[in-house]
Amino acid sequence: MCTFSSLIEVMDTLRSEKGCPWDREQTLESLREYLIEESYEVLDKIHRSDFHGLMEELGDLLFEIIFLAKIASDMGKFTIFDVIEEIREKMIRRHPHVFGESQFDTSDEVSINWHKIKETEENKRYDSILGGVPKNLPALFRSFKLTKKAARVNFDWERVEQIFEKLDEEVAEFRTALEKRDREAIEAEMGDILFAAANIARFVKINPEIALVKANARFEKRFHYMESRLEDNGINIENSPFELMEKLWEESKKP
Repeated sequence: MCTFSSLIEVMDTLRSEKGCPWDREQTLESLREYLIEESYEVLDKIHRSDFHGLMEELGDLLFEIIFLAKIASDMGKFTIFDVIEEIREKMIRRHPHVFGESQFDTSDEVSINWHKIKETEENKRYDSILGGVPKNLPALFRSFKLTKKAARVNFDWERVEQIFEKLDEEVAEFRTALEKRDREAIEAEMGDILFAAANIARFVKINPEIALVKANARFEKRFHYMESRLEDNGINIENSPFELMEKLWEESKKP
């Protein structure tokens, strides 16, 4: 049975002088793309309910974390065991209803208290309420997080209908920018449309990033159905009339 310590030993060996040249050359910056890639592969396996694949990808993600901690350790900053102790203390601190004397009866009460504790901690590190939102998040998800933070200090809409009005306003401004062929304005207004859509999602308690992931999956599934049907009939999709593709697209939506 593999232990956590034995995995650490593998990492130490890879980074040693007798280890792997590639592993020794890596930096915190060079590993960023791999961390992002592994995170998305974990999400993909969850979406597919592929538990064997999920086990493998969680291992890859865990190894990236150990790798980053090893580099930090080599720099004299912290070790993987410091990481473990930090998160252990944080979980105890943010669950006073479990490890302390506080009492909450619902998950909503727990969530409210969690964010209060988190904001108190972040206020000591950042000079803005929005400071704790990572800049490297996917843009749509970051919009969701920014507006969620702002809403906690009552900078928010009262009703979702008000955001729909804002969305209609942004669409109108986008159309005007298109008519003027102003590329800079077109880009800006498209951003405003997406930001308003993320705000609507947040208001109705939907994660827009997950919603878009599922929309992409539906598009792929329906497009693949259309390709398959055309191929069965000996038709190259590149030469298929739009009317036929549209018919098959609608057919792909049926249960």
